[in-house]
This record gives sequence, structure tokens and C-alpha cells, in this order.
Amino acid sequence: MTMNVLVTGGAGYIGSHTCKALAQAGFFPVAYDNLSTGHEWAVRWGPLVRGELAEGELLRRTMSEYGIGSVLHFAGWSYVGESVHAPRKYYRNNLIGTVGLLDAMLDAGVETIVFSSTCATYGMPEAELLDETHPQCPVNPYGETKLAIERALRWYGEAYPMRSVALRYFNAAGADENTEIGEAHDPETHLIPLVIEAAMEAGRDVSIFGTDYPTPDGTAIRDYVHVSDLADAHVQALRYLRAGRPSAWFNLGTGLGHSVQEIISAVERFSGRRVPARHAGRRAGDPQHLVADARKAASELGWKPQNSSLENIVRTAWRWRARYESAEHERRALAFSRP
Repeated sequence: MTMNVLVTGGAGYIGSHTCKALAQAGFFPVAYDNLSTGHEWAVRWGPLVRGELAEGELLRRTMSEYGIGSVLHFAGWSYVGESVHAPRKYYRNNLIGTVGLLDAMLDAGVETIVFSSTCATYGMPEAELLDETHPQCPVNPYGETKLAIERALRWYGEAYPMRSVALRYFNAAGADENTEIGEAHDPETHLIPLVIEAAMEAGRDVSIFGTDYPTPDGTAIRDYVHVSDLADAHVQALRYLRAGRPSAWFNLGTGLGHSVQEIISAVERFSGRRVPARHAGRRAGDPQHLVADARKAASELGWKPQNSSLENIVRTAWRWRARYESAEHERRALAFSRP
């Protein structure tokens, strides 16, 4: 029997890719999104309900009307720098909003949730590879709110009939293989689309924050995982919960790190274009090396990234950006031509 799944943030980058993966796996995704950062055009595999996490009655009515069997929770603010300057925005939406979602689930009798968490809950790394036993000491309000939600899920599970999986992403990257959906943030803060934009657009450059790290080329190293692999992990986590397994948390990454300079070089190789770059000082709180140990997800979820080679990430991200920019140009031209 098909399960109907509520996907909060289903019009966003990772949420929309997961809706596609859910539909392909035989689930029926119902996107719930306020469209503050998501896009209506990204909702293609099920209905869209436009709403806020704070709208408890709408959440309960949506779960009832669609016969929701489980929730995948992506909705939340996710700009680290912004969270430092606007913490109340992050606590109100990410934490208080999620508690309202959990309460609506209890009222509607929905007992399982997969939560979009982050490696930012770990803070500054104390090891080359971070596994799930690494201390969680966030260094910004974004990571703090995500950790607080993980803890709330634990205590809700102790007190009520609710089981959860928290997925701690490392760096999401890439785009849908068929270029149906992809990354479209405003402002854009992720490295790979910024590097691609610098290669595509005359007069653009990309900033390299720190060139004196103790790494092979002096630039910081991160673990990039393809968004389609992240989407597949959510499907596997949903199946894990449907099988009656206990609440758990998992890292999602490749176990391989790529430096900022390696990303720039990969885009240059693929495009045949030079990427203008300017060197800037290190940003406070940026670790030199942040790479996942994701063996627990492999052993317990059966998840292994299949699409996360750097070449494939760059290829799909480039193709998506080219299509998106073309569509935006056509949209602006059409709007300008209207009387």
C-alpha cells in the first residue's frame, strides 16, 4: 500500500529532490512549504500545501485530509552567518516551529519522522573523520537549533509513541540528473554554484576564504555529497522506520574531502573556462577539514552514495545552472514584453 508522506520544505533544494525520490520509490509526497526560499516550480511529484510550521491547525488538517503516514522534515532556516546575527529568527522557526510540528503529529496520530539535521551540530572537529560519537558542540545558532531539535526528538520518543531518524548532512551539492530541479538560493552561499557562476558570468569572481590552512593546497577541505544521494538516504530512513526500527541518527557523507581549490579546478576542467578567484582571510569558526565517517548509515540503512564523485557533482550542477539561467532570462524577457 502506498504511504502518503508529508514533506515540510518540499519546495526547497533537498526537499524537492527527496519528493522525486519518494515518488520513484512508490510513496506519495505532499509538499508543505511557505515558499520563502522554496520554489513552486520544484513541486512536481505531488500536491503543494502552502503554509507555515506555526500554523498548527493547517498542519493537522493536512495530515488528516491526506492520510499522512510519516513526515520528512526539511523546513528551516539554514544560513550559518545569518543565524549569528539573527538568532531569534532561527530559534523561532527552526526550534519552536519544529516543536509545533511534533505536536501536530501527535494530535494527528503520525508516529514517525525523518529529520534533516546537519554536521553543524558537531562544531569544531576533533578528528579527521567525524562519526556519530563525536561530541556535539555547535559554534553557531543554526547548529544549536538543529541539536536542540535532535534532543527534543529523543525526549518526545521517550514520552510518546514517536520514532525518528536524524540525518546529519555534510555538504549537499549537485543537481537532478535530468535537470528537472536543482539548487536556486537567493542569496547563494554554497561554494560549487558560486564557482560555476564565476565561470559562467563575465565580471564575476569567487572568494577563497583562507589559503594558509595546513592542507595540501592551503585551502579548506569539505565532504561533498550529491543531493540525489541525500534524497535516497531519506527514502532508506523512511523504510527503516516503517520496518519498526528504533530511533537513530546517521551521518551522510562520502568519507572523502575536497578542497576549495580542487572545486575550482574541477569546474575549470569541466567547463574549459577560467574561474576568477580572489583570496580573502579565514572566516571565524571555519575548520580546516570537515569530513564524514558514514559507515553507520551504510551498515544500518544500507545507504552508500552512488552519485557523489566530484566530476558528477560539477557536471550536474553546471547543467542545471545553465538551464535555470536560460529559463530565468526567458521569464524576465516575457515579463518585460507584457504591456
